Amino acid sequence: MMLAAGIIALALGTYAFRWAGPALRSRIQFPARAKRLLEVGATVLLAALVAIETLPFTEGHLSTALPAGVLVAGILAWRRCPLLLVILAAAATTAGLRALGVS
Repeated sequence: MMLAAGIIALALGTYAFRWAGPALRSRIQFPARAKRLLEVGATVLLAALVAIETLPFTEGHLSTALPAGVLVAGILAWRRCPLLLVILAAAATTAGLRALGVS
């Protein structure tokens, strides 16, 4: 019973949160600085998420294959290469380094 109540509450909250954006877009005006901070904040949040997921913060040894793949992906994305090429190059770099014994 508690699980169902939690799921329903979460579903209602998610629906309300998604509804609030389009419904309040024309009613609330953010200052230009706040808009810029929100844009930068989203970028910083995504960069932090990538860093946490790819850098070996919790392992006992230093892993270099995965950060190297992410670095290749970052460079290709910065050069505005197609997404499929970015993903395949990053995966190939990581897999190739691991196949060579670089963990």
